[in-house]
Amino acid sequence: MRTRFFGACAIALTLLGLFSANLSAQVPKAISAGGTDAEMREKKNAWTVGIVGGLFTGTYMRLVDDMASALNDGDNLRIVPIVSYGAASNLDDLLYLRGVDAAITQSDVLEYFRTVRKTPNLEQRVQYIIRLPISELHILARDDVQSLQDLRGKKVNFGPAGTGASLTGPIIFQRLGIDVNEVLIDQSSALQKLQSGEIDAIARVIPKPVDFFSKIPPNSGLHLVDIPFTKMFEDHYTLGEFTKQDYPNLLEGKDRIDTIAVPAVLAVFNWGSDTDRYRKVQRFVQYLFTNFSKLQRPPFHPKWRDVNLAATVPGWTRFGVAQDMLDKMEQQNGTTAQQQIDFDAYLSTQPHIPTNEAERQVLFKSFLQWQAQRQTHGGQ
Repeated sequence: MRTRFFGACAIALTLLGLFSANLSAQVPKAISAGGTDAEMREKKNAWTVGIVGGLFTGTYMRLVDDMASALNDGDNLRIVPIVSYGAASNLDDLLYLRGVDAAITQSDVLEYFRTVRKTPNLEQRVQYIIRLPISELHILARDDVQSLQDLRGKKVNFGPAGTGASLTGPIIFQRLGIDVNEVLIDQSSALQKLQSGEIDAIARVIPKPVDFFSKIPPNSGLHLVDIPFTKMFEDHYTLGEFTKQDYPNLLEGKDRIDTIAVPAVLAVFNWGSDTDRYRKVQRFVQYLFTNFSKLQRPPFHPKWRDVNLAATVPGWTRFGVAQDMLDKMEQQNGTTAQQQIDFDAYLSTQPHIPTNEAERQVLFKSFLQWQAQRQTHGGQ
């Protein structure tokens, strides 16, 4: 009996040894390296940058995840995407939350923090790296609401406090002199309440198209409301539109409607140049500019193709490292900032997006010829 017991133990120990050896052989090299706790902590944090994106299902979070996928470089650079409440709370996180170095937010958020919150030294503490695509104001309502005026005194959900809509939405209604009853709940619950008649509209500020609206079935009794753009919005906003290609089931048979849009920015905390945090952000910006063409190709979000590195944001100061990289690119390519803007616009009209630098240079030469011909013929 004892012989059997010890024999079974020997077999078990042998199998355990084989299993352990096999498991050890399968451990990825990236996590097999060891060291003391102090060494591992230093290694993991040396070149790690935290970037706040937004809601897990939002476009901003997808853009941050894209940057992590495209730019992460082992121990040389690691981007940690951080889920948050949204564009408005992201600026709070950038200012006060430990571990946050950069954030995606909206251009009107900075103005709100400066004029209403009166955050001290805001322009020196927060700057921008690049301007991102605009985010359109979506107002989803039942068919009995044909204009924003019809929502006077009605319940409008702006999403949880901290989202872009929770700041931009009320500003738009206030400027138009339309008093609404603000509701601040998650948008999925709000959609159910909209369909049941418990609330009257949903407001979201997010780059189009987004699945939240695209997946609403036809004949749902819901539609997007037309929002005319007027001069009162020219300070921080721009004209946007929705077409039947964007949301074929939500335009009530129209080809397009207008809306108000707000530019988004990749913002950064302006750390002192003699700090480790500054050096981390510096490296991140250098990687971003050097590898930006990678982000403009699949499988990354198509919105990256709308980003012009040279585009400016009124009321914001560009981070010095980003400006240095932009100047360097202009010198290397022999282009001015305006030429870069024009070239990006030209790229958007081409059926084929360049997949490497050689193709980009060929297309850039074609662009210069096209530009020269336009100038010769008076821009016609």
